[in-house]
Amino acid sequence: MPWSQVLAVGVDLIDEQHKKLFEMADQLFEAGRNRKAGEYIAKMFEFLEDYTKKHFRDEEEYMLSIRYPEYSVQKKMHDDFVRQLGVLRKKYDESGSNIAVIMEANQMVLNWLTNHIAKQDKKIGEYVKLKK
Repeated sequence: MPWSQVLAVGVDLIDEQHKKLFEMADQLFEAGRNRKAGEYIAKMFEFLEDYTKKHFRDEEEYMLSIRYPEYSVQKKMHDDFVRQLGVLRKKYDESGSNIAVIMEANQMVLNWLTNHIAKQDKKIGEYVKLKK
């Protein structure tokens, strides 16, 4: 699941951070194909918990700096993702390397990366272009 230029927002900081998220997701999917997802998912949770908080903070600060009108919508989506990730992490901690949790993590990351970036984050770049 490689990052592609189609998903570019047009804001270097955001695009670079999105690329990193795609790299991590790709490693998770590759681990699943090699039947090593159970070993990898704990590492993925740690990365996502840290990196998404940093990314969301950076993205939200950027949106505020440009007076992005849909900031509150994005903020809510970010908060929901962090909450869902926490729920999933709890399931993982309670069940261990349960295949259902691993599949749910894969699906959550895939949905977020493809839907949120393509539908929501790209609007940030469009707004920036309109302001110029």
